[in-house]
Amino acid sequence: MNEQKPISHLIAGLIIGAIMIIFSLVVEFAGLQQVKGIPLIGYGIIMACLILFISIYGKAMNNQVTFGNLFSYGFKTTAVLMLTMILFTIIFFLLFPDIKEKLFESARQKMEEKIMPEDEIMDKLSIGKKMFWPLTIGSIALVYAVVGAIASLIGAAITKKNLINPIDQLDM
Repeated sequence: MNEQKPISHLIAGLIIGAIMIIFSLVVEFAGLQQVKGIPLIGYGIIMACLILFISIYGKAMNNQVTFGNLFSYGFKTTAVLMLTMILFTIIFFLLFPDIKEKLFESARQKMEEKIMPEDEIMDKLSIGKKMFWPLTIGSIALVYAVVGAIASLIGAAITKKNLINPIDQLDM
């Protein structure tokens, strides 16, 4: 049989992270942030890539894996992806602080459209600026964990498994 070395969860996470970084940059610099379905496309890319890498991992292991092995691989890949995207987001906002200000200006316009009092708008923007980093990092971690868990469950469920009976391996 042709031996295949499985792709490490580190490498898989970094590859998906690179894909998502490119996607994020295209969305940002093409001005597509306000298009409603764009986040769903990003989540779809993540799920498709995770399911693909889980399947590749199963094949590389000659499908002699359990559901737990496959889910674990997928979720470890998700953790690497999550850390990659958090690091990218921090660097991105530090390199382009004007984008952060555009986010707050957009939030201000939305609140003004709802006819909020100016002092309430200022309070909310002040809190948003103080809590920007914890909210940004926390939301990335939460969303990627949920999407990654769902994709890992799907990938582990649909990947073929050839379980070996331990009794058959005993030498008598």
